[in-house]
Amino acid sequence: MPTPTEPQPKPRQNSTEAAEHVASAHKILKELQQKVGSHPELGEAITKLEMALNTLAIKTGGLL
Repeated sequence: MPTPTEPQPKPRQNSTEAAEHVASAHKILKELQQKVGSHPELGEAITKLEMALNTLAIKTGGLL
């Protein structure tokens, strides 16, 4: 007897959701950086989030 399978999420939906999380984290870190001042680890985290967001934009054709 076949078992019901969960519907597979659409790749575009996953990319959009991921982009929203990355953008939110980026905003939070930028605000934190303004409050506490420049810190190398915050700067690195912000840069990595920007790179991830750019990668998502490229993979989705800018449809975020």
